[in-house]
Amino acid sequence: MGLLHIDVEAGETQSRPGRDDAPFSRNVLRKQRHWEKQLAARKSKRKEEKQRRKLRCDQESGTKTDNPRFTKRVVKAITKERLAEAQSTGPKLCVDLSMTDCMSNKEISRLAGQLRRLYGSNKKANRPFHLFLTDLREDSRLYKECLRMNDGFVNYVMDITEKSWLDLFPSEDIVYLTPDAEEALERVDVDKVYILGGLVDESIQKKVSYSRARELRVHTARLPIEEYMVKKSNPKNFHSKILAINQVLDILLTFSDRGSWTDALQAWFPRGKGYVIISDEHHPPPVSTTQT
Repeated sequence: MGLLHIDVEAGETQSRPGRDDAPFSRNVLRKQRHWEKQLAARKSKRKEEKQRRKLRCDQESGTKTDNPRFTKRVVKAITKERLAEAQSTGPKLCVDLSMTDCMSNKEISRLAGQLRRLYGSNKKANRPFHLFLTDLREDSRLYKECLRMNDGFVNYVMDITEKSWLDLFPSEDIVYLTPDAEEALERVDVDKVYILGGLVDESIQKKVSYSRARELRVHTARLPIEEYMVKKSNPKNFHSKILAINQVLDILLTFSDRGSWTDALQAWFPRGKGYVIISDEHHPPPVSTTQT
């Protein structure tokens, strides 16, 4: 009996270390899993950084960046970096939204759509503009329509303010872009602020934006449509130089990137407006895109 008693106690004594080792084993496994997660995170970070460098090189060389080998996360990060840099060094373009009170709900909706496309074009650009939306109140119909049409509106990398552009920029730096201006725009100057009137086709009366700019005594200019394009005959005999704000930005972005008004107008001026590019032998000499 004594020997049996000793054997049982010995068995219990030997089993205790097993039970005591269980928490220790769980701690080891937990630490190992944590280390593996850190290792995977570092590996993923290195991969994303490599993709970022590749994406930057592609953008600088003009290569398309919609290649599926780039993750959405990398593309989004690079886009934000590029837009943030434009807010410091890019040319400034402001949409003057002070004339929207007289617009119908349909026109407000169309303008909200143009603002969405304007931002979309700027996001994709190799050399984006620093965008401003001025005179935009949070209680306005336009602001509410922008929120309704795009859940990401509040996250747009642009300056949205209730202030007027007159309060934000010196008048001598202003170039108000209007199709009724006498002077044609020759270049995009990073020291200037380009203003677009926030109106849509239905609400445009003759020389509204031009009259506003003249009244405020700021410099005006127009896209060089007459210098690079001619009227084309069509059954409706329709010709118009009035463009949506996103179309104007598309032209300016392409010109800033390529340095050619011909390329910019040919790529983005709507064919339905009744204009075509002048033949090559009549092209004016190229001009510089920017001044610093």
